[in-house]
Amino acid sequence: MPIDFKKHNEEVKEVWEAYRAGKPFRVPLKISCNPRMLLLDPALNPKKITFKQYFESPEIMLNIQVQFEKWKRLNLEDDSEMGLPEERWLPFVDLQNISEAAWFGAPINFKEEQCPDTEPIMAGDKKNLLFDRGIPDPLSGIVKMAQDYIEYFNEKAKAGIKYEGFPVNGGGKLACGTDGVMTVAMNLRGSELLTDFYEDPDYVRMLFDFITEATIKRFHGIRKFHGDPQKTDDFWYADDSVAMLSGEMVREFVLPCHKKLHSAVSTGKNPVSMHLCGDATRHFKLFRDEMFVRSFDTGFPVDFAWLRKELGPGVEIQGGPRVALVLSGTEDELLFEARRILESGIMEGGRFIFKEGNNLAPLTPMGNIRVMLEACRRFGKYK
Repeated sequence: MPIDFKKHNEEVKEVWEAYRAGKPFRVPLKISCNPRMLLLDPALNPKKITFKQYFESPEIMLNIQVQFEKWKRLNLEDDSEMGLPEERWLPFVDLQNISEAAWFGAPINFKEEQCPDTEPIMAGDKKNLLFDRGIPDPLSGIVKMAQDYIEYFNEKAKAGIKYEGFPVNGGGKLACGTDGVMTVAMNLRGSELLTDFYEDPDYVRMLFDFITEATIKRFHGIRKFHGDPQKTDDFWYADDSVAMLSGEMVREFVLPCHKKLHSAVSTGKNPVSMHLCGDATRHFKLFRDEMFVRSFDTGFPVDFAWLRKELGPGVEIQGGPRVALVLSGTEDELLFEARRILESGIMEGGRFIFKEGNNLAPLTPMGNIRVMLEACRRFGKYK
């Protein structure tokens, strides 16, 4: 269907200005997706470029980045600016979800028609491997690769490279982020970590402390490299694997590490944002109270009515239909689920952002995204 980009962008501006002012007139729609939408869709990837090629060539990564941004701006109807950019394309160095484990030395595994993953390097009798090696240099390994790619992007930007007549921006700065101590530990140790909690809890504490100290060192090293302060006002992080733990285990093993990291890299001035997908909502109140988290990006499953009552009207919640339904459901099924969520009570307080739960899958029909936007317009209105 033809899209009136000018009209769409005017509405988007009004939606976000009202939301940020605390006076929303409807729920915003924000869809998360990344270049896998192109790489894993044969129709959008006629050259059959693989994730391995994408990772191992800054030229290919840059080309895919601008192609993905163009596709997104011309096809995906959420509350983001659409149409060709007014000024320039904004590519970024994309390491998917493997950067932390890879920085510790875990080998990257490229499987056909899948996103890249890493293999545990502390499994079995190698449980002490990283303790013997010590904390990696903050700018080594995959971080050094990202730095080289950023320099390549910057060189191309300075040379005046253009795509579809618009200049391409440089690569920006190295990212400071973490998937969380429990999640990184699972990536490094594998499923044996779950039995370690019972058989060797002191080992778990030692591993968690090692990962936390290493993460702090990486943050500080990257910020020093860029001439940035060691502590910033904003802090965003994740820890998806806490979904496998009880509340008592999160409080005992995980929370102290989260607090240590937060105090080392953040001023604590602004509220914290956190991503937790999976069945983790039982932990949200703990993170709200202990970590000053005031914005949660959710996945699936989520009981939105219960979660709003649990957290209160002042906490921002982002979430929506499970991503499998957005991918494979009919428009009628998706509209029914969208309406159910929006009318659940989640909108109380005006701090809800509608989205997929979590991260859009390749081959998702764009008509289903249009249904989600229309649901916001019809059932996400504030009186």
